[in-house]
Amino acid sequence: MEFKIVDCDQHVIEPPDLWEKHLPKKYQDRAPKLTRDEEGGDGWQLGEHVESLGLVAAKEVKPRDLRWTGTRYEDMHPGIYEAKGRLELMDEDGIHAAVLFPPQRTMIYFMTIGDDDLQVAGMMAYNEFITEFCNQDPKRLGAIWQMPGTKTEDAVAMLREAKKAGAVGVGLATWPSGENLISEADEPFWAAAAELEMPVHVHIGLVPAKQPTKRVAAKKGGAPQLVLLASTMSRMPVLIADMIFNKVFCRHPGLTMVGGEVGAGWVPYLLQEMDDRYKRNRYWCEVDLGDKLPSEYYQSNWKVGFIQDHYGVQNCDAVGVETMMWCSDFPHHGNDFPHSKHVINEMAHGIDASKKAKIFGDNASALYGF
Repeated sequence: MEFKIVDCDQHVIEPPDLWEKHLPKKYQDRAPKLTRDEEGGDGWQLGEHVESLGLVAAKEVKPRDLRWTGTRYEDMHPGIYEAKGRLELMDEDGIHAAVLFPPQRTMIYFMTIGDDDLQVAGMMAYNEFITEFCNQDPKRLGAIWQMPGTKTEDAVAMLREAKKAGAVGVGLATWPSGENLISEADEPFWAAAAELEMPVHVHIGLVPAKQPTKRVAAKKGGAPQLVLLASTMSRMPVLIADMIFNKVFCRHPGLTMVGGEVGAGWVPYLLQEMDDRYKRNRYWCEVDLGDKLPSEYYQSNWKVGFIQDHYGVQNCDAVGVETMMWCSDFPHHGNDFPHSKHVINEMAHGIDASKKAKIFGDNASALYGF
């Protein structure tokens, strides 16, 4: 059975002139600045912190050669930050279409800088850039717009702009209200997303809103860094349970949520536990989900993206075939370029061809309109 591979989670590295070109002049003094890291590579100066490009521009870098510092734009394939080159790389890797996520480091910088106007302007600058990028071939490239973490009104306004601009979805870094916990203040955003049929994405997890975040120095490695890299799925179960038990999907049944780059093999256990705890505790907790179990809300309102997840794919019926979408994470260091087809075939060995087609192409194609 032939099908077209659709990648539900690629990334772009900011081109060197992104902020100069798209961020208003009045904010240029606080814009991310291109600088050199300690090994002479390029990095973005984000306040007092320099984010090097090594792990997020690691096309075809072998594990023994992987490092955080020392990577320069001049040594990168232009497809890492330009649309024409990206399409060429997708052709080489056998990928028909791809969804593009923001560079989270600069998004978090704007979100935690302490200036709401600058945060909104920074998000819009990126959103303008990625729209131009994807407009080079909208049949194959889909933009995920970044939502600000200032207040619900700002998020709703940008959501509506995203729809007008042709984005295929939006991404949250924190709850729409900008608060650290889900609340009634988020309701207008969920309602607008459902009305506009815009999938809402959470890439790995949410971060504390408006608060400076502690950064692990990836270039130094060590156990703390491996813990972060090996537990990218850890925040998603709580977020899924938060939205289901707070009855978001009871009120907004048309809302679609996507967990980006979080894997799938853990999902059956979460569904089992949510259903069991709900049945035992729904009355004294005074939570009534109507005629559906928590697991059914997951199946109807959630999707998850995974990179390599042999266990999840082999147990796709327990996860929910319709909820699974493959991603490469290109050009971040978790990618398997140019061997994605081989990795897909290895993961999907022995599963039904129609299920394979859904997981690695059709589900994403239907969601994003490719």
